[in-house]
Amino acid sequence: MLRDSIKAAQVAAMKAGDKPRLAAVRLILAKLKDKDIELRTASAVPDDDVVVVDVLQKMAKQRRESITLYEQGGRQELADVEKAELAVIEEFLPQQMDEDAVKAAIEAIKAELGASSMKDMGKVVAELKARHGSQLDMGKASGLVKAALS
Repeated sequence: MLRDSIKAAQVAAMKAGDKPRLAAVRLILAKLKDKDIELRTASAVPDDDVVVVDVLQKMAKQRRESITLYEQGGRQELADVEKAELAVIEEFLPQQMDEDAVKAAIEAIKAELGASSMKDMGKVVAELKARHGSQLDMGKASGLVKAALS
């Protein structure tokens, strides 16, 4: 389970005295706890690894956006902190698909659904997320879907 490996990473970071890594791991655990509290009110609780991957993907997306903004604003020291956190977050995410694999998956889904125009983009993106959601950045993937359908 991913949650167990994150908790083990917290213990290892504490023992090693790695404060930046420990802070990033604690941040992940805090976000997971927030998500757990949010899901208590939900009637159907999804698989734990699905929840963990979803939280990690959102955190990674936030870090990437922050890095871009900090670099544009000339705040490299803040961008470096975000990059370090992103590296820790990405350690726990499943292996991401490369761009060629994503394009191949999009083409397969297009052929399967008979998608040919931008009207079909929602169907293709939904199917792509259902099949490979944990293995790709949906922001980049939707751009690739748009390019494939136009």
